[in-house]
Amino acid sequence: MAKYLIKVSYSAKGIKGVMAEGATSRVDTIRALVASVGGTMESFHFAFGGTDVYLIVDLPDTATALAFAAVVGSSDSISAYETVVLVDPADIDAAASISVGYRPPGA
Repeated sequence: MAKYLIKVSYSAKGIKGVMAEGATSRVDTIRALVASVGGTMESFHFAFGGTDVYLIVDLPDTATALAFAAVVGSSDSISAYETVVLVDPADIDAAASISVGYRPPGA
């Protein structure tokens, strides 16, 4: 499974919904949503600033992450949605040993 950081900003409608239903209900709802696509939720945090929610989730693959983003991000309760792929340090080490035969333009 791949690990993702998901950053969500609520619209005014979304904030009103969180205030009416309670913040802990969002945690339970999102945990169940992630599980429904075969993933697990590592953490859920509300925050101040431009981003209202930070999630760290494990999802089976990129297609699942795309489907998740499409469904959640297209809600009119969300004003912004971003998925960040989190990379294991061992993957960076593996990438460092791969030779890439790239030639920059004009070189």
